[in-house]
Amino acid sequence: MPKKLKYIGMIIQRITDQEALDLIQNGDLKELGIRATAVKQALHPERITSFVVDRNINYTNICWVDCKFCAFYRHEKDEDAYILSYDEIDRKIEELLEIGGTQILFQGGVHPKLGIEYYEDLVAHIHTKFPQIDIHGFSAIEIDYIAHRSKITIREVLERLHAKGLFSIPGAGAEILNERVREEVSPRKITNERWIEVHRTAHELGMKTTATMMFGMTETDEEIIEHWRRIRELQDITGGFRAFIMWSFQSANTQLIKEHPEIEKQSSNRYLRLLAVARIYLDNFPNIQSSWVTQGSYIGQMALHFGANDLGSTMMEENVVAAAGATNQMAQDEMIHLIRAVGDKPAKRDTAYTYLEFY
Repeated sequence: MPKKLKYIGMIIQRITDQEALDLIQNGDLKELGIRATAVKQALHPERITSFVVDRNINYTNICWVDCKFCAFYRHEKDEDAYILSYDEIDRKIEELLEIGGTQILFQGGVHPKLGIEYYEDLVAHIHTKFPQIDIHGFSAIEIDYIAHRSKITIREVLERLHAKGLFSIPGAGAEILNERVREEVSPRKITNERWIEVHRTAHELGMKTTATMMFGMTETDEEIIEHWRRIRELQDITGGFRAFIMWSFQSANTQLIKEHPEIEKQSSNRYLRLLAVARIYLDNFPNIQSSWVTQGSYIGQMALHFGANDLGSTMMEENVVAAAGATNQMAQDEMIHLIRAVGDKPAKRDTAYTYLEFY
């Protein structure tokens, strides 16, 4: 993608890491919003803000990785550990279809005993029974572990799951793409290079993905920018990321807050500041989502003035951040109202960001 954007007679130049750092630390919040909106409108001059009707389905909560920031995972022998049956998954999808849903965000813990055949059968079952539903599924670490467990390559895992109906891969598991941070908060997780490799391979196979970032743990501003630089560089090469989604660490019930009680809850100002700089810095990302799930509906709406052009999911079901204390909810009608209130046109979209219906 060109490194300059034209917007109503002005040129928006790509910013450097140092410029991004200065904006994070010294930028006026109102000015950041104006500048991020300029980039947003350069990419989306039609002033449409989209959302998707979907459901998060966590097929298992069993995980051996034990990330310190996660309150959702369980071990195999825990009383409340589970793997959903096909019937349970089917019921969840049928309920989603009843409200006009088009996508499932499908991921779980990293189960120590499940190999490629399990995932092939599962994806094939869903895709065959519900061909109208897009499967946006499996994090990079799930893909990596399936490869390890099955003694095959990442490419083969992706090829086989794609052949069975996997449509898109979420950016989960990125957290902060910096090895110091990852070693501290999730030492068993894949490296940042491995995360990039999974997404690069998916892009090479023609599969689109999203990129995410969770901030507010122990990272520095410089490490946040390193994260952005890694995904911007890959996007320059492949163009395979559909969107960037950023949210703040939810600390309740997590091991990380026990080890680092000094970690403070991230403010709305901090969220909007980082969102705006991300929109300016990630000039090759077509879409930026608002994280109303962790920020609430008001700041979720404010995010539309700080570079976001998508409200994300109506979130019929969400279990992971809820386990860590975030329980915000939003219905489709409320999303439509919030979008109209900022002067944008609401649109229901699918996983590929194709507009399906305007309101």
